[in-house]
Amino acid sequence: MLGTIRAFWRDQRGVAMLFAAIMVPVLVGLSLLAIDMSRANGLHNDMQKGADAYALAAAAELDGNTDAITRANSAVGNLLKTNATKFSTSGDHTLVPADLTVTYLSGIPASDTIGLSAAGRDENGHDWSTTDPKVAKFAEITVKSTAFATIFPASFVGSNDTMNLQTQSVAGFNNALCQFTPMFICNPYASIGALQTALSGTKKPMIWLKEQQGGASAQYGPGNYGFLSSPEGDKDTAAITEMFAITNPPACYSQNGVTTRPGNIPPVNDGINTRFDIFTNGGPYKTDPAVNPPAPNVRKGMVVKNAGKPSCSYDVPNSGQANNYKGLPRDNCFYSGGCTQAGVLGDGSWDFAGYWSVNHGNASTSGVTTSCGASPSRYCVYKYEIDNPGLKSGQEATAPQCNTTTQTADRRLLYVAIIDCAANSVKGGGQTLPVQAFASVFVTEPAGGAPNADIYGEMEDISTVVGQNTLKKLQRNEAQLYR
Repeated sequence: MLGTIRAFWRDQRGVAMLFAAIMVPVLVGLSLLAIDMSRANGLHNDMQKGADAYALAAAAELDGNTDAITRANSAVGNLLKTNATKFSTSGDHTLVPADLTVTYLSGIPASDTIGLSAAGRDENGHDWSTTDPKVAKFAEITVKSTAFATIFPASFVGSNDTMNLQTQSVAGFNNALCQFTPMFICNPYASIGALQTALSGTKKPMIWLKEQQGGASAQYGPGNYGFLSSPEGDKDTAAITEMFAITNPPACYSQNGVTTRPGNIPPVNDGINTRFDIFTNGGPYKTDPAVNPPAPNVRKGMVVKNAGKPSCSYDVPNSGQANNYKGLPRDNCFYSGGCTQAGVLGDGSWDFAGYWSVNHGNASTSGVTTSCGASPSRYCVYKYEIDNPGLKSGQEATAPQCNTTTQTADRRLLYVAIIDCAANSVKGGGQTLPVQAFASVFVTEPAGGAPNADIYGEMEDISTVVGQNTLKKLQRNEAQLYR
């Protein structure tokens, strides 16, 4: 009997069955877990792609205009109407607004490691959310936590037979302009919203642009202008001047940031004034009339000499001619001394009647006021003169007299980046700065030379659509994912 017991104890036959009985449930469980994790990963990827699509659709509408958030919400709503999902064994589910949390942000944390709640507040307590369409730059989409049934019977070990997944995506709107003059100006308004409001009517404010004086350590202020580094590298004075003379400067700038050009740049009036049919060929600048033709309307209150000849030029009228020549006037406050922001910003009120009387006599103003409003902008009057060549004209011709090869009406527009110079402590050059917006400035008179290099212009548009759409052809808009 004892021998039989010893033999049974030492017998190893069938031991594999014991290991199999123990390991088979473990292997099956691990296999089910692997399948569930694969399903979870696939579902998470699908949910993330969906969140990305919603965020991109919303961000594409955030162009800074007053209806931006309304359009963004509409874009999200349209996607919700046309999409359904099937999560695991839950069956088909038509997406509804409650499945998503949509939050608009004025900015995002500097690092992706800083978490962001669905309400737009980061882990450091900073609230990035905004309801102001003028400052909303990012769309945050947070997908409602979704549970799906697992194959692995987790309830056997005291857990749940479901798995919860949640995704979040943040997309932003990127605005870039190409064929852009390499200039920035300091915002003369308290905010970009105030500038946008000022440009929303038919009357447009004038700005007196002054080159910053005082050296590299001097602070830029409202109305100061400076130059931007080209994406191809810093240009010398001649190249910068040429970029103001040619019709399509080979440069693109992003609203995400621009870099100011270091060093002093002499006045670029020789480049700007080619747009007025004024060519200075004796200097180092390539202001060739054949390469850089003028605008179709160059009226500027000046007398032409030797029209149509190689020696053609313009000069100021003498005392006997003065009453018969009048360029587009500055805002009234520039003459009375009542302009704001240290005298550099007007309010759009100018002597339209006096300009019209000198240049068009008793011709009716009904056409121009119908097209441009009772308080028309200078740019609109300028274009009206182009579109109506039969309009009774005074002593000065509308069209250029030295070079009759003309460009479009937009030839007299400068395209500039608007910078908050006070907030960013702009001094000297070589700084990479955020752009509040891009704007177009209609140059109303030939630009000044040394030592002041002043430029008078009427501000027309900001961020492409406020005003007269003068920036639209230059803009490259895209929405991109950030988080």
